[in-house]
Amino acid sequence: MDSMGKGQIWINGQHVGRHWPAYKASGTCGDCSYIGTYNENKCSTNCGEASQRWYHVPRSWLKPTGNLLVVFEEWGGDPNGISLVRREVDSVCADIYEWQPTLMNYQMQASGKVNKPLRPKAHLSCGIGQKIRSIKFASFGTPEGVCGSYRQGSCHAFHSYDAFNNLCVGQNSCSVTVAPEMFGGDPCLNVMKKLAVEAICS
Repeated sequence: MDSMGKGQIWINGQHVGRHWPAYKASGTCGDCSYIGTYNENKCSTNCGEASQRWYHVPRSWLKPTGNLLVVFEEWGGDPNGISLVRREVDSVCADIYEWQPTLMNYQMQASGKVNKPLRPKAHLSCGIGQKIRSIKFASFGTPEGVCGSYRQGSCHAFHSYDAFNNLCVGQNSCSVTVAPEMFGGDPCLNVMKKLAVEAICS
């Protein structure tokens, strides 16, 4: 949408969102140093560029052919510059702490139904028509890194892969409770642990 000005977008009757690429981020971009008192203009990036150029369109909104894109444009622009790019999901990740707060926990505790919070769950879901083929990485403990480059930390439950291999491989989606008993026990007592997992979809 970088060629457009300001307005809204629909595809097949579904509202994709507002677009405003004509509004450019202002400021002074250059060498960055956080020395001294911080202010909102320090270490600015992407000066002179649109705040958003890409918009996600769920595949479930699209038809095999005959898709209708409607653009309501307020400032003028060139619709010939609009393009759609298909993305294939080849891996999915989850990264969650063992006592991560959830809306369900809040609602149940507020109603007085439970005294101890429920354990959170890690949810993995591949694209339509895909299944989880394998587990590339799984660690319950103190894993490090980000999706695509996770690595084990100093604390790691050696049965971290087992739950995902049993519950997820061969499925389009799955959920695994983030609790020590799911991964063979607590690998490091009195340490706040988290789960990091990456699954391969195909």
